[in-house]
Amino acid sequence: MEYKDYYKILGVEKSASNAEIKKAYRKLAMKYHPDKNKGDKTAEEKFKEINEANEVLSDNNKRKKYDEMGSNWQNYQQAGGPNEGFDWSRYSNQGQDGSYSFSGNFEDIFGGSGYSDFFDMFFGGTGGGSGRERRTSGRTSVMKGQDYEASIDITLEEAYSGTSKVFRVNNQSIKLNIKPGIQNGQVLKLPGKGGEGHRGGQAGDLLLRVNILRHNIFERKGSDLNANLYVTLYDCMLGSKTEFRTLKGTVKIDIPKECPDGKIFRLPKMGMPVYGSSNEFGDLYVTVKAEFPKNLTKKETELFNELKKLRGK
Repeated sequence: MEYKDYYKILGVEKSASNAEIKKAYRKLAMKYHPDKNKGDKTAEEKFKEINEANEVLSDNNKRKKYDEMGSNWQNYQQAGGPNEGFDWSRYSNQGQDGSYSFSGNFEDIFGGSGYSDFFDMFFGGTGGGSGRERRTSGRTSVMKGQDYEASIDITLEEAYSGTSKVFRVNNQSIKLNIKPGIQNGQVLKLPGKGGEGHRGGQAGDLLLRVNILRHNIFERKGSDLNANLYVTLYDCMLGSKTEFRTLKGTVKIDIPKECPDGKIFRLPKMGMPVYGSSNEFGDLYVTVKAEFPKNLTKKETELFNELKKLRGK
């Protein structure tokens, strides 16, 4: 009997955490799901294989049993023993009558149990789990559809004001309303917008990651914003009232006389909205950046020299 390396199938290390196993499984399941690869037998077999691997590695008891069996099998092989001579019965799911029980998960999708002989012998009868189909005492339960993952890009202005996006998934048009203040990388769950359920099961969910595009003026930190305000050297020395356009609207910033380069102004509640709140906002921090004059005229050079002499005294 062929030994199945479930870690290799999912592309994870043996020391992988449950979260890492889940992430690897979801990525592969989305890639090879039959809804996305209709008629592709290779993808179908791959999908069965990764589900089988996940069935074992995502269950702590099955994984422990599998790891113990795998270690002993490897030791036996290293000693020169043939695969066929390994005492599989030490680990198999054998019933009291000497028969092997098995409960398949993929009958209604592919026909047959959907699992390998390896799984049938050692983990049969323990299959199933959340979102998967199970056969118990001749009864077949429903199977929830596959969860899908996707991403969408929006601008910082759209994240500030909130926006609506229309896109297509599985040939269905979906309108998504995004609330003001959403964070970069935040995942929105759209129930029932994933893969189609089987045998009357509910549809899977769509997990949509929101990516906020980089802005050329504002840098976001939580609900706060940071920006630079470029002013002339003369404005810094003599003071001025300078207009600055925020996401909320244009404001006037009072630059004091002899304002140092790098001075930071805090504008309360001029930052991003707090997600899920109607009247909470972060702050806006504006840093003064003095711009030195270039291409001085003869007269300007003379004046700067005069100032230098005055300051020198």
